[in-house]
Amino acid sequence: MQKGSYAVEARLIGDDRIPLLHESVDDLCAAQVHWIVAREGDEILGAAAWSETEIDRLVVAPHAHRRGIGRSLVAVMLESIVGQHVRVATGRDNPPARRLYESFGFVHAEDQQVRPGLWLARYELVR
Repeated sequence: MQKGSYAVEARLIGDDRIPLLHESVDDLCAAQVHWIVAREGDEILGAAAWSETEIDRLVVAPHAHRRGIGRSLVAVMLESIVGQHVRVATGRDNPPARRLYESFGFVHAEDQQVRPGLWLARYELVR
């Protein structure tokens, strides 16, 4: 599901060099993050991970987009993150993700080029 979700972002931003798109199962399992999963019956529709003060990833199965799953996962993460200052990054050219985070009050902090031509938009939320 993660690869499918990041493949959608890769198409949106016109770049398939997103590191999490190429992450192995071993890398995924080794990530030092907390997880939450959205299910419908036995099917996983979305997942999200966070660390102490940072949203690490948010993925929704492509066939489940536009159903509020990402919004629900972000809301649960924000309830779970104890810090007053929360950070997240997404593709600079990914308008749906940017709108989602901005709707929660995240403020654009900076754009960062993480590889030549691959840009992230970094956001912060102070509560």
